[in-house]
This record gives sequence, structure tokens and C-alpha cells, in this order.
Amino acid sequence: MTRYRTGSGLDAHRLVDGRPLMLGGVQVPFARGLEGHSDGDCVLHALCDALLGAAGEGDMGRHFPSADPRWRGAQSLTFVAEVARRLAASGWELENADLTVVAQQPPIAPHASAMRDAIAGALGVEAGRISVKAKSTDGLGAFGRGEGIAALASVLLRQDG
Repeated sequence: MTRYRTGSGLDAHRLVDGRPLMLGGVQVPFARGLEGHSDGDCVLHALCDALLGAAGEGDMGRHFPSADPRWRGAQSLTFVAEVARRLAASGWELENADLTVVAQQPPIAPHASAMRDAIAGALGVEAGRISVKAKSTDGLGAFGRGEGIAALASVLLRQDG
């Protein structure tokens, strides 16, 4: 019997000076980067939470706690690859992932294909299973004022059994 599970994830980080901006596993040229214990890549953090949640495995904090010095400055693609390994070991396969980046700036569209490819590579799936898109808040709230960037992720997993 084939089982399907959905998962969702949300992550947001403040933009700060002195850090590169990492989104979806890609360094995006911008004057500020995302604050965080790791590289702050909110797109990949939302994705990991969605994947772990769909598989009933909790969230990133359970598997990669910020209090653990091993993860200080870590590239978030490392988290995605490890989550993919854990899911595969449990027989789960990604059907698709839909990711939305919420940012007033910088423009995300020019980098969406590179993000899609980086994510697909880390998950070991074809790029056609990954969607990356962007939305702004039209100047509303903290994200509209350019104080931070958020990301939402939805995934569908399949387990054949």
C-alpha cells in the first residue's frame, strides 16, 4: 500500500550587516545577509521542517539544535542532505516541494532556477519536483520594510509499502 504525507514549514530571519545572503543554497548578491546560528538560509530551514514534519520526525531544532556548536556557521544544504538521507532510510520519497520566499528585496526571480537546482541536488531528485517562487508584502510589516526574509515550504512525500 502506498502512503502519502504532506508537510509544511515556515522560517524567518532578520537581515544583518556582515553576512552573505544565502537563500535556497545559493549566495544571492545583497548588502546584508540573514542572521542565524548556521548560514541562516530560511528557505532551506523551512524545507527541512516541512520534510521532517511530513515524515513525523519533528523539526530542525530536534535534529540540528542551535545550542550544538557543530552547526555553528553550517551550510544549510548540509541539513537538507541529512534530512533526505533520513527520509530515504525510512522509505520516504519526495514527490514535490513548493517553496515561497517572502522578501521585499532583493529580487528573487533571477536566482530561483539556481535555488531549484541546488535544492534538487541536495535532495537527490530531479529539478522538476522543486518549485521556488517569490512574493513581496508590498511594503507591509517587517518584511516589507526590508528587516528580514521569510520562507514557506509545502511538501508531499510518498512511501511504498
